[in-house]
Amino acid sequence: MRVLLADNQAKERAALKRLLGQDPELCLVGEAAEVESLLAQAEAIHPDLVLLDWELPGLGCADLLPTFGCSLKVVAFGEHIGARQEALAAGVDAFVSKQEPVEQLLNTVRAVGRLSPCFV
Repeated sequence: MRVLLADNQAKERAALKRLLGQDPELCLVGEAAEVESLLAQAEAIHPDLVLLDWELPGLGCADLLPTFGCSLKVVAFGEHIGARQEALAAGVDAFVSKQEPVEQLLNTVRAVGRLSPCFV
């Protein structure tokens, strides 16, 4: 599964890259630190899944989701209270708190990646 990672914190991106790199099912195809780069890469690379920091600066993440289309899966993660409800209400496929073990994030990415795409 081709994954595009979006997080503005370099240390967090590096840790997530290492985590994703340990899974033979996952292939990190790009990373973005801001919304503009995320949108450009999503259009150019055509990943299967975006691993999205829900607090990514710039355009609100909820506003990003319609630009991805229904075939691109989105797993959001964040730490602020209410982020889970906001993200799920906006239409992400799954949400993982930054306080949960990293294995939970990895398991969620795998599970969502196996879901069938929607049909329009």
